[in-house]
Amino acid sequence: MRDIDHFMVGGPGAPATRFKDVMNPSTGEVQARVPLGDAALLDRAVQSALAVQPEWAATNPQRRARVMFAYKQLVEKHREELAHMLSSEHGKVIDDALGDVQRGLEVIEYACGIPQVQKGEYTIGAGPGIDVYSMRQPLGIGAGITPFNFPAMIPMWMFGMAIATGNAFILKPSERDPSVPVRLAELFLEAGAPEGLLQVVHGDKEMVDAILDHPDIAAVSFVGSSDIAHYVYNRGVAAGKRVQAMGGAKNHGIVMPDADLDMVVNDLAGAAFGSAGERCMALPVVVPVGDETAEKLKAKLIPAIEALRIGVSTDKDAHYGPVVTAEHKARVEQWIDTAEKEGGEIVVDGRGFTLQGHENGYFVGPTLIDHVTPEMESYKEEIFGPVLQIVRAKDFEEAVALPSKHQYGNGVAIFTRNGHAAREFASRVNVGMVGINVPIPVPVAYHSFGGWKRSAFGDTNQYGTEGMKFWTKVKTVTQRWPDGGGDGSNAFNIPTFA
Repeated sequence: MRDIDHFMVGGPGAPATRFKDVMNPSTGEVQARVPLGDAALLDRAVQSALAVQPEWAATNPQRRARVMFAYKQLVEKHREELAHMLSSEHGKVIDDALGDVQRGLEVIEYACGIPQVQKGEYTIGAGPGIDVYSMRQPLGIGAGITPFNFPAMIPMWMFGMAIATGNAFILKPSERDPSVPVRLAELFLEAGAPEGLLQVVHGDKEMVDAILDHPDIAAVSFVGSSDIAHYVYNRGVAAGKRVQAMGGAKNHGIVMPDADLDMVVNDLAGAAFGSAGERCMALPVVVPVGDETAEKLKAKLIPAIEALRIGVSTDKDAHYGPVVTAEHKARVEQWIDTAEKEGGEIVVDGRGFTLQGHENGYFVGPTLIDHVTPEMESYKEEIFGPVLQIVRAKDFEEAVALPSKHQYGNGVAIFTRNGHAAREFASRVNVGMVGINVPIPVPVAYHSFGGWKRSAFGDTNQYGTEGMKFWTKVKTVTQRWPDGGGDGSNAFNIPTFA
């Protein structure tokens, strides 16, 4: 049995007593196990971070940037290795895994510009002979708690910005697919980072609570379900930490009557079913405006969905692979049952899907459900699987209201040729990220990622300028220099104009 160990200074120490199996979602077989750490193990990692962080913070930003540049090159060099490692534990197909790595790399690229990004402000002559300037300084030790669905991208979102700004970082990845986060940390050390600057600890709720309670961890970034995000936020803030906690989503795609339906169907096939729907920026709800639009859209969706190929993660022709665990497969199929009992029309049914030769894999067929209404529990909650629901809107106003009133507010998209409708929608909709003819509106690395309502707890978004602000604190200096020598005389006869 292969063990996927913690990545820490001095190794993991005493042998672990608790483990979690790491599965191969395509076969249903155990492929490795990961040790589950405790508060004592975390404290060892924190002490190592405390030893290395001050010197790293004192390193000038261009030298920190050089480490980030070297790291970027190493991740690019090992991109294929990382993608195959990721696919074997998560189940997403290789193309999706490569995208996972690439989107994380884009934040590392942004972090390479940290000398420019982290500059402070300066005011000359704020008062008589007085200048004022501000500087952004690191918090100390940051921690990240990341989900299974993006084991490369989300860790790089977090530690890329945290470390570039001068912090040390402790990562607790999902125990379902921990190999890629460990490999990313190994490559960071190879890039020239000092030992202990980036460490990886594995664990379950016990480790999460230890992170939230540890007095030397200054800030925590989290991505996961909304209920746990709320818990992480409340407990972390109560312990005096800065916390950003990103939660779940139920993203809507509004389809106006003038939309290019062929483009919409093509976009929906990827946005709703890609990565088996296990993305917080997936598009699981489509909202056609008017029954005529709905019928035309459905007629085009059915053959497109039926043409989707489900395969093992290494199948180059597969559109998506298995979901992450047997329990999650059962949960997704239960939500389809619920939608049917609530009155939804199962147009394409993915329940009971099996893949020949991989009958024990965690596969769910693509599912399309029509006549879903806002009162249904299957609409209110996040399914997180390859399920697309059709919620019909009678007009534009209802289409704006649906995502605006939903408990989640991560992302939304509108498909239209009408600039006024798009502009009005983007301005009014109560959601954090908006796409206009873009089905998955994840912002580029030099902007920032963050939802509203129960999709995010805390006031600062991931990466970009917002990420730099989250991982730093502002110090403002007001200075005045007396004229001349120590006796107060103007020894150099410098004119005074204030």
